[in-house]
Amino acid sequence: MQALKRQLILIISDILLTNLAFLLSALLILPIQQFTSVLLGYFWEIALFITMVRILTNYIFGLYSSLWRYASIDELFKVIVSVTVGSVMNFVFLHLIRQSYPFAMYASIWMLNLFFIAGSRFTYRALRKSLHKKYKKNIQQKNVLIYGAGDAGVLVLNELRRHPEMGMHPVVMIDDDPEKYKRKVNGILVFGGRDKIQDAVKKYQVEEILIALPSATKQENKQIIEICKGIGCKLKTLPGVYELINGKVDIKKIREVNIEDLLGREPVKLNSKEISEYLKGETILVTGGGGTIGSEICRQISYFQPKKLMIFDIYENNAYSLQLELKKKHPDLNLEVLIGSVRDKGRLDFIFQTYRPTVVFHAAAHKHVPLMEDSPTEAIKNNVFGTINVAEAAKIYQAKKFVLISTDKAVNPTNIMGATKRIAEIVTQMMDRHSKNTDYVAVRFGNVLGSNGSVIPIFKKQIAEGGPVTVTHPDIIRYFMTIPEASQLVLQAGAMAKGGEIFILDMGEPVKILDLAKDLIKLSGLIPDEDIKIEFTGLRPGEKLYEELLIAEEGLQATKHEKILISKPIDYSYQEFVQELAKLKEVITKDAIQEIPKVIKKIVPTFQFDDRNKRQNSKKEKEEIQSTN
Repeated sequence: MQALKRQLILIISDILLTNLAFLLSALLILPIQQFTSVLLGYFWEIALFITMVRILTNYIFGLYSSLWRYASIDELFKVIVSVTVGSVMNFVFLHLIRQSYPFAMYASIWMLNLFFIAGSRFTYRALRKSLHKKYKKNIQQKNVLIYGAGDAGVLVLNELRRHPEMGMHPVVMIDDDPEKYKRKVNGILVFGGRDKIQDAVKKYQVEEILIALPSATKQENKQIIEICKGIGCKLKTLPGVYELINGKVDIKKIREVNIEDLLGREPVKLNSKEISEYLKGETILVTGGGGTIGSEICRQISYFQPKKLMIFDIYENNAYSLQLELKKKHPDLNLEVLIGSVRDKGRLDFIFQTYRPTVVFHAAAHKHVPLMEDSPTEAIKNNVFGTINVAEAAKIYQAKKFVLISTDKAVNPTNIMGATKRIAEIVTQMMDRHSKNTDYVAVRFGNVLGSNGSVIPIFKKQIAEGGPVTVTHPDIIRYFMTIPEASQLVLQAGAMAKGGEIFILDMGEPVKILDLAKDLIKLSGLIPDEDIKIEFTGLRPGEKLYEELLIAEEGLQATKHEKILISKPIDYSYQEFVQELAKLKEVITKDAIQEIPKVIKKIVPTFQFDDRNKRQNSKKEKEEIQSTN
């Protein structure tokens, strides 16, 4: 309705200005007696035609559909073409009705039409810009440096000017192209290259740096962010081209720079055809489907047209949220959300018998190391015997593939959680040996950024609260991967599985948690240990200084995918394994917690159970009890 109103105003304006241009030209060029006679006959013979021609040509050349607040050289060119075509048509018409006027009058009509029509449009733009400037004065804005003076940078610059409500005022630009140095882009100076960022920030009192390089590689972005993060400004960025629809820059997609950007990891290259061959048209079950990795696996699977996707989870809130999300994105997806626990063998049997899943991704597990140290029986029930329940159901009902989601904490485990996941890996390999119809595999990787319980959301919350940021140990390191990257590689590993493999995902370089904390503080525009304090709390029970992805005896084999490796299986005695599992079940049934580490040690010889933390905690508790008595 608003657009129709604007078009009507423009048409009325053009009618008045077209006739005014003709009459003014006649008054200026013709003798007064001839002008009087022209004026008398004008409204009967000429006015209607030249007015209709002007409206028609303006319409054809898009002068009524353009947004004149964004008018540029393209719109001016349209005005010139429209006025010229219309003037030629009017010239032909006037000669046909034998109205012969001096050539100077036709030239004057053309110039006045051009002046009036272009002027009315650009005057509107100028008035709107003036009103925006007044509006900006009433809005608190931050001075912004734009890194990138290319097409994306110019678009961002113009959009920020048009949207003062975003509170970002561009004052200077930086670019890596020396030919742009000391030149101006729409009135904004390109101060220099990346070596001049610090100087530009000081001179122009910059508070935020916006990286406008959507076509840059992850590695290039990482280098730029590394330079910018220590300057003391908040960092924001445009997503990469692969994250944008059709590669188009959208001002609404500006976001804060995050740790994923600093990892510098390129998007995963998937063999979509290979994945589609084992997922398309299949009935797929994802246990723990509402969790961090499980939910992302479900999102990825949704694109491969499964016959049915089943989300199985004990926590209904996450499962319900994911159901709403997937139904919105994939309305044709045959989705089933099932609530239950992997501990419940009867529930699993009912689900497998009813739905007959052909591909199973087993992501359900207790994963929090300190909590599982305090509740080891629950970790064993869920991670070991829950895995056995799902794996046996897959065998009985002849699923084609069973994929276990494992962890780097399963390697030389020092905690109960890691040890239970290692047992789950052994279960998977044992099941594969005794199954003809189902391929059993495990996929092992490290921490995923942003997952429930990961350090990133904890650090962000601590920073938002003003600190301190707590790190367990100054030397602690971890491997990190993004949630989509890990989930995509799980699907790829599933496609490559022949049975019995433990796939190791390439996690890149390990990251020091202290550096991670400092980077997050800097990305928030703050200074570590000045604005936000960092405190060391000591290693928690069962926690390692560093995680490993490979057991020493296993060896390593490359695969056709550069980010997926295969560990060489270790030979276990099936009979001994079954006997030790029976002992483990007996121990947790009796709740004999003290016996658990000894039994696990027999199943997992590399289990490095260190009970010093337990003894220290017990001693501390006794001292606290004594002090209160």
